[in-house]
Amino acid sequence: DATTDTATISPPTHTHNYTMHLSISTFTCRPIGAVALLLCIVYQSAAFTPPHRGESRFFLDTADTNEWDELLPRGLFHGVTTNPTLLERAKEPCTIDNLHLLASKALSYTEEFMCQTWGGTVEEMYENGMRISDYDRDRVVVKVPVTVDGVVAAAMLAKSGVRICLTACYNSKQALIAASAGVEYIAPYLGRMTDNGKDGFGECQRMQNIVDGLGSDTRILVASIRDADTIARLGIEGLDTYTFSPAVARELFDEPLTDEAAAEFEKAAARGSDSETLDRQPPFL
Repeated sequence: DATTDTATISPPTHTHNYTMHLSISTFTCRPIGAVALLLCIVYQSAAFTPPHRGESRFFLDTADTNEWDELLPRGLFHGVTTNPTLLERAKEPCTIDNLHLLASKALSYTEEFMCQTWGGTVEEMYENGMRISDYDRDRVVVKVPVTVDGVVAAAMLAKSGVRICLTACYNSKQALIAASAGVEYIAPYLGRMTDNGKDGFGECQRMQNIVDGLGSDTRILVASIRDADTIARLGIEGLDTYTFSPAVARELFDEPLTDEAAAEFEKAAARGSDSETLDRQPPFL
């Protein structure tokens, strides 16, 4: 028989700040010594945070698990973000059971999984948020729209120990709500603000200035990013947390000159491996 436990391992002797989450399956075995016990441990999956990543957090904004399989192994992403619209687009049911299945897969690659609660009342949003986060209270973040009812539900969820991201933010003043409520994230829609005649980039900058000025730890999770250059501009301005589509993720790697240089390296390596082996012993030997 197999049982599954989740352990958080933080190496105490390492100076870097990183964590590794392991999903461990232990199988029933006879007590034949410590070595045999270790051999009975199977590491099914691990999500690793690189020690030199700094404060940045990249999230992949899709519910398409085929995209996860292709892009998450590249090691850039701290987590995955979804919402009911993305679930519908990926033909994934917006149910608690399915969200738990998606969380299991996403967290085998990354540190965090964000999904959105729903409901026509505060109570429904709260109940669904609690059920969503039941999968892993430490690594599942519940998104809640930054409406009056949404903020009330978010406050209730936060008091119950749930991690929160206020979402659908279209105005820098909403950063005041997030900071004062003490939530972990607020997600401004940069591209959509620009589409609606606002200065989306400027609104995101002001939000960062607001939380910094208030001494808040709330992260500005910039969403609705249309291209990789926007991420670079945001980074220059000190915004370090983003969620973006698979298309933008691929754009980060789109540089023909790099591809050409890599191909030349491979050709040189092949030429070197085909050449005769030379006697390179030092003359004093």
